[in-house]
Amino acid sequence: MKPLAILLVVLLCDVSWTQYEDSYDDSHWWLSYIRSMQYSDVGAPYSYGGAPSYDYDPGPPAPSVSDCPQECECPPTFPTALYCDGRNLKYLPYVPSRVKYAYFQNNQITAVPDGAFDNATGLVWLALHGNQLLSDKVGRKIFSKLRGLERLYMQNNNLTRIPSGLPRSLRELYLSSNQISKMPANALEGLENLTALDLHRNQINEVGSALRGLKSLVHLDISNNQLRKLPDTLPGSLEQMYLEYNYVSSVPSEYFKAYPKLQYVRISHNRLTNEGFPETTFNTTSLVELDLSYNQLHRIPPVNTNLQHLYLQGNQIEEFSVKSFCTFVDITNFSRLQVLRLDGNEIQRNAIPPDTPLCLRNTDIIHV
Repeated sequence: MKPLAILLVVLLCDVSWTQYEDSYDDSHWWLSYIRSMQYSDVGAPYSYGGAPSYDYDPGPPAPSVSDCPQECECPPTFPTALYCDGRNLKYLPYVPSRVKYAYFQNNQITAVPDGAFDNATGLVWLALHGNQLLSDKVGRKIFSKLRGLERLYMQNNNLTRIPSGLPRSLRELYLSSNQISKMPANALEGLENLTALDLHRNQINEVGSALRGLKSLVHLDISNNQLRKLPDTLPGSLEQMYLEYNYVSSVPSEYFKAYPKLQYVRISHNRLTNEGFPETTFNTTSLVELDLSYNQLHRIPPVNTNLQHLYLQGNQIEEFSVKSFCTFVDITNFSRLQVLRLDGNEIQRNAIPPDTPLCLRNTDIIHV
């Protein structure tokens, strides 16, 4: 029996040290699981004083965190959380079944093997951002049993494609600052509950129809990519779209009018010209904020009187046209614009028409 105990101690020490070795081995995850399981019965109190007293109600027992991986922290006051962030981990520790919120961010994890979360099927939040995850080392079935997962954070990794088999329960998906270059039409298939999708700072050159089935999507960020055209289709539920720092030079006719819930559009730092879209393109009643700054515009595009924030700084606009804001000006017809930025253009201050204050009577901030 004594030799067996010594062998067990050696095994535990070996697992603890191999956590920080450079080479990755799937067996590390299995060893972590074994080690965690052996602590499950440790710490049970011994009885020293005969039968228990029934004079008072002791209340529910404190939640047990004895199955907490040695590399991580499991606060007794938050028994459904697992904190493994910022610990220089090179592999994914075993996740106890009680965990709903798992934080593995800011480590050096390169792989997530199939089965890594099979024991923790109740996960709701999963944070894997700030690691070194590679697409070829992320299992294709890692999410197959996570039917309640709502938030997935995988930004700031080395992913070259969108992970496969994403659960239908997802509400927020963060994949920014990776190396994703393509969005196949079925990459986001089935994610009808997704409300926020963040893909900024990747290498995506075309979105196509990949967003078509996202019936609940409200927030879309695909800024800082390599897009040369807008997505073919957008979900009808979309309210915010951010496309800054791409290479878009044109907008299809009536593009935004097809999405009556769209309120915030940012296409700054692109290659838009007035010749690249019809004059009525941005004259849609739903828009509240429109950012077309740092493009190649020569004229102010006509906008709807409902627009409240318009950013056109850093273009090549030469003329201030009131008709871009009000088709005609009188006491009842005026723009709801509150903020207008035209600085960094070629407009002369003395060239602003005299009826501008009547049209822009609600404007608080004007930079020319």
